[in-house]
Amino acid sequence: MPLHQRVICSTISFRRLPLDAALGQIGDLGFSGIDLGALPGVCDHVPYELTAEAVAEVGSTVRGSALAVRSINADIGELNQPLDAEGRAARDHHLEQLLDLAVQIDAPSVVLPCGSQGHAPIRDLAADIRLVADELRHAAAIAEARDVEIWVEAQHSGRLCFDLDRAGHLIAALQGSGVRSVLDLSHVVASGDDPLAWIEHHASEIAHVHIRDARRGDIHLTPGNGEVDFAAAIAALTASGYGGDFSLELETADVSDAERPAAAARAGRLVSALL
Repeated sequence: MPLHQRVICSTISFRRLPLDAALGQIGDLGFSGIDLGALPGVCDHVPYELTAEAVAEVGSTVRGSALAVRSINADIGELNQPLDAEGRAARDHHLEQLLDLAVQIDAPSVVLPCGSQGHAPIRDLAADIRLVADELRHAAAIAEARDVEIWVEAQHSGRLCFDLDRAGHLIAALQGSGVRSVLDLSHVVASGDDPLAWIEHHASEIAHVHIRDARRGDIHLTPGNGEVDFAAAIAALTASGYGGDFSLELETADVSDAERPAAAARAGRLVSALL
């Protein structure tokens, strides 16, 4: 069964491979598109310390793969951390380097996180969520000049906005900003929430979907090995009018690296069959 064109693969799925090898593996499996991992401590396919030379090198490698890029999944620091002038300049420079890369590889979006690691706010929850929203708005204003969108992974089980309630407050604070949300089904289930409720409340804000399986407290499972009801979630997304991509982000711990290509192929076929 050929893979559906809307089923793509994040390079995070092959994060232990060098970028060129990861891209080659993804292409060999029959995927036509990717999300590019740029997450320190998770996937260093894009170096965290970006220079113009590093941007050019990554750009050349990606363009040589002939894979279309849907997003750069990145981190520019704790968005709920107040900045001094030096911190502001450093964060904006990092973002601008990522946007330069997005332009070079024709990526329409950069995905940013929903706050710091951990669930505890730095100041208080309401102020922290407002600051995350303000930082995302600021990033979107910078990105607009390059015709790149900013998206946010609005619920992440390991970050400030770890549950549906906090994600909802963040999404509300972003109304009118142009910043749309990435729905990661694994983070929703790992946090004890229901993807169908997420879709019911926020379908109009969903720009992109990440695919990985999970059970409560564990996001590192291959599709089919956890508790995510992919059939129900994809049916609900389809009914809501969602027409975007489904990106396999298989940062999993239940298969070996040798088994990972076959597991990614199976996951791709599973999602393709549901479309």
